[in-house]
Amino acid sequence: MVIELTNESFESEVLKESGVVLVDLYATWCGPCKALAPVVHKIAEEKEGSVKVAKIDIDQNMEIAKQYLVQSIPTLLFFKDGEVKETMLGLQEKGKIEEVLNRL
Repeated sequence: MVIELTNESFESEVLKESGVVLVDLYATWCGPCKALAPVVHKIAEEKEGSVKVAKIDIDQNMEIAKQYLVQSIPTLLFFKDGEVKETMLGLQEKGKIEEVLNRL
């Protein structure tokens, strides 16, 4: 399951979460973001119980994009115990994302 985040829910769902959280920063008009969405959903299905997967629309929630200095989308932020451990920019292959998740 992929959780849809807002500026308000980000802290409780990501920063205060123990364990690994993958956050997909996207916009509805972004072509590469749309292409990445099924990959993110597949990872959420396969990693349910071990990795929390969330998405945040940066047009609706600019605070988070500014806080993490997001300059291009899609951006994937990999959190562990509330801290960013890795960042990936642009459209990514499922295997590359899983490599990072497996290291955390």
